[in-house]
Amino acid sequence: MSQEATRRPGYLVKRVQQAFRQASDELLRPIGLSMAQYAVLAALAESPGASSAELARQCFVTRQSLRDVLTGLKTAELVAVAEEASTGRARPVRLTVTGEARLKETHRVVDDIEERMLAGMPESERRRLAELLSICAENLTP
Repeated sequence: MSQEATRRPGYLVKRVQQAFRQASDELLRPIGLSMAQYAVLAALAESPGASSAELARQCFVTRQSLRDVLTGLKTAELVAVAEEASTGRARPVRLTVTGEARLKETHRVVDDIEERMLAGMPESERRRLAELLSICAENLTP
């Protein structure tokens, strides 16, 4: 790959995302979670009772991928899926007490990885990076 290609923002965003996920998966594995499972737990903390379709959108995965992640989380008793839909066909998903505790534990791990990623960057630049990435995401969101 040319040097010009490796300096393109899209390439750099993907490179950072891949490195972040790899580091996260490595440190979350001993806790019994993957980054995908962490993302679902975090999304449920932000949106309790979300449907599977909503969670898939929030976590940027397909419904099939989410189904696989939810199966693992249900088996570990970290989430519960309602037996019946509250409206329509969507059955709400919620964190269990165990899931809430595991999420707190994993937040610390992910915070440490994020801190490693941002090491040497002043707080003002960290905020600016977050602002710029938010703008990029909004520009690409339909």
